[in-house]
Amino acid sequence: MPQVRSLFLSDIHLGTRACQAERLLEFLREYPAENVFLIGDIVDFWAMSRSIHWTPAQNTVVQKLLRRARHGERVMLIPGNHDEALRGYLDAAFGDIELAGEHTHELADGRRFLLIHGDEFDQVTRHHRWVALLGDVAYDWLVRCNTLISWVRRRLGIAGYWSLAGYAKRKVKKALQFVLDFEESVIHAARQRGLDGVICGHIHCAALREVGSLVYANCGDWVDSCTGIVEHLDGRLEVVHWAASAALNEHPERKEEACAS
Repeated sequence: MPQVRSLFLSDIHLGTRACQAERLLEFLREYPAENVFLIGDIVDFWAMSRSIHWTPAQNTVVQKLLRRARHGERVMLIPGNHDEALRGYLDAAFGDIELAGEHTHELADGRRFLLIHGDEFDQVTRHHRWVALLGDVAYDWLVRCNTLISWVRRRLGIAGYWSLAGYAKRKVKKALQFVLDFEESVIHAARQRGLDGVICGHIHCAALREVGSLVYANCGDWVDSCTGIVEHLDGRLEVVHWAASAALNEHPERKEEACAS
């Protein structure tokens, strides 16, 4: 079982039908760590105001995180816009889980990264809340459709994981420009603080790349792509695509094909 120094997770959206808690539990079992940073939208209070979908697996996610905190792992929650109600309790602790508005994390190799959800750099969320709420409903619908599409693909024996929501984002030019503007704003914030990079969430687009002299990392999400970032013991960062990994594990012959390609 691999041991890593830190886990970075965002946009889990507990309390919604789209939350893939079972896959997250698999991921957490695979990666014991010294630190677990939950970078926003962990509990989706927006969606829960419309309807609550809380499964035993989602309950287990909360219990597992609390247990890891009790057993000595550092667990920190940085609220996002969907769980912004928790911002009223910053610098407090919830069952040994720290709450912070943002955090500067030093990697094992000495590099310093800003940890922040990122919604404050989203002009739609900040200034046009009703548009953000409408977009949230539309995204939830796309994710639900994707569940049906994934079932059909499995029945037809089609390999690989395909995301309808991700496809829509890539095809809509304005959405692509929004992502680019968001990344530029987040990187600018890290540069102003004199840091080496930023790890954020919010836009459900996992990424890890150099932007000039800084590193931009985005955790992705656990409603669609099932991605997270791990910090290895030497300070190296890696994006883990758990949905793709699970698909390969279910079909070993496809794993061989992927390794050969």
